[in-house]
Amino acid sequence: MKKYVMTVAVAFSALMAGQAYAQDKLIYALVPKSMNNPFYDQALAGCKKAEAESNGAFECLYIGPGEHGGGEEQVQIVQDLVAKKVAGIAVSPSNAAAIVPALEAAKEAGIPVLTFDSDVLPENKGLRVAYIGTHNYEIGTNIAKILQTVKPKGGVICIQSGGAAAANLNERMQGIRDGLAGKESAQSPGDPLTGQNGWTEAEGCPLYTNDDFPLAAQQFQDLLTKMPNLDAFAATGGFAQFVPDANRAATTPFKDKIAKHELAVVYADTLPTQIDQMKEGLSNGQVGQRPFEMGYQVMKAFADLKDGKPAPADPTYTGLDVCTPDTADTCIAK
Repeated sequence: MKKYVMTVAVAFSALMAGQAYAQDKLIYALVPKSMNNPFYDQALAGCKKAEAESNGAFECLYIGPGEHGGGEEQVQIVQDLVAKKVAGIAVSPSNAAAIVPALEAAKEAGIPVLTFDSDVLPENKGLRVAYIGTHNYEIGTNIAKILQTVKPKGGVICIQSGGAAAANLNERMQGIRDGLAGKESAQSPGDPLTGQNGWTEAEGCPLYTNDDFPLAAQQFQDLLTKMPNLDAFAATGGFAQFVPDANRAATTPFKDKIAKHELAVVYADTLPTQIDQMKEGLSNGQVGQRPFEMGYQVMKAFADLKDGKPAPADPTYTGLDVCTPDTADTCIAK
C-alpha cells in the first residue's frame, strides 16, 4: 500500500514557520494517536481516497505523534493546526481529558472537529461535531463472546490494554468485563472480574502497554511464564500482533494450549498480519474495526459540512468484523 505521510518534523516546520498551503484547496487534518501504528495507515488510505475523489477541492493532511505517548504531543499538534487555521480537524484522542483545551481552541476559532477511532469524554461531546468510528463497547462484548465459546466455564483472565487514559480502550475493556460478567457496569473501564460467571482477573492485571508493541509481546511472555495455568488473555488492541516476529516468539510456545482451548487468546483488530497470525494458531479470534472507512468518512463529512449539508449522525458507527480460525477467509467485510 502506498503511504502518504507528512512527517511530524516537516509538518511542524510548515505550521510553525507559517508556510502557506495551496490557497485553492481546503486543508483537513487527520490526527492519529501515533503514526507508527499500522492501524492508522488504513485510515490514511481512506482519507486519501476521499481527497482523490474531491478533484482537488481539499487536501488530507496526515499528522500526529511519531509514537504513542501520554497525549501531550498530540495536544500540541492540534493546537498548532488551530493556529494555522486549517479547515477541519479529525482526531483520535490519546488522552480524552488532556485534549479538551485544544478542542476548545478549535471551537472558538470556528474550526469543525470530528473524532474518529477514539472519542472525547461524554461531558465534552459539545466540542466536536460527531464521532465516526467503532462502537468500542461492542468490540469488548464480541471479544467476550469468543472467550466464552473457548472457555464456557470461565477461568482466570488477564486483559491487556494501551493507555490507561484512552477512552476507546476503556470502553472496550468495559465491554469485555460486562460481557463475561453478564451484567452492565456503570462506566468504563468496567468492574473488575472477581468470580462473576466463573471469571476472575489475574493478579497484576490489567496490563498497560502505552502502545509500545515490543513491550506488549514481552508482557504476554512474562505473564505466561509467571502464570502457566492462565485460562484466558484478551487485548483491547493489536499491540503485540503489530510486531509479528516478536509476537510469534512470545506466543509460539503456547500454540498447543491455544489449539486445545486450554488457553483462550483473543485480540482486537483484524489487519492482514493479524489474520495471518490467527491462521498460524496464535489466537482464537480477532474482533476488527474498519479504519479505512473512518478515514474516508471523516473527510466526506468535512466536505458535506462545507457544502452546507447536514452534519453526520452522532455517533456514526463504521461496523465490526468478528473473525475466528473457522471464518478467517470470509469474515472481513469487502
